[in-house]
Amino acid sequence: MIEVLVLYYSRHGATAQLAREIAQGIDSVKGVSARIRTVPAVSANTEATESDIPEQGPPYAEPGDLKECAGLAMGSPTRFGNMAAPMKYFLDGTVGAWLAGDLINKPFCVFTSTGSLHGGQETTLTSMALPLIHHGMLWLGIPYSEQALNDTRTGGTPYGVTHWAGGQGQHPISEHEKTLARVQGARLAKAALALQLMDKS
Repeated sequence: MIEVLVLYYSRHGATAQLAREIAQGIDSVKGVSARIRTVPAVSANTEATESDIPEQGPPYAEPGDLKECAGLAMGSPTRFGNMAAPMKYFLDGTVGAWLAGDLINKPFCVFTSTGSLHGGQETTLTSMALPLIHHGMLWLGIPYSEQALNDTRTGGTPYGVTHWAGGQGQHPISEHEKTLARVQGARLAKAALALQLMDKS
């Protein structure tokens, strides 16, 4: 059994919901299980404000999660076309993993949630992908052979699954978005499994 890390930051819950859908897709692949982790919020005055253990939800990610994972699904809400500060702060602290080569040749995917329909979904996905490419990871998107990518009227993109939450978070995750999240999770799990088998052969 190998594990794929689902790592996210969520402010209002939509990105966390996408993470759970992606985890379902990962868990649907025999021999692979999802390990869900989050990151703490950061303070504007850069002092520690969060306890070491979150009050609810999954644990905070640690360096060992990156080393032990066979693949990574990473998600963040959009902030002006970029990932949210807590995820960027976490990534800025992964120099040790970069020096050790912990993520080289591991597959990854990215996902996001936005308040507005054209709120920078694709640039946010790209902003998360760039540091992972520097880590030597392999980016997996969603091919247009997935019909939901052609049918969706809310979130999608070939770069990774997205969700249009609305300005007040009034839009639930659509069936197309759920489908794409599960497909993306399963595709990531299959790639991670294939790469593991290739390394052992």
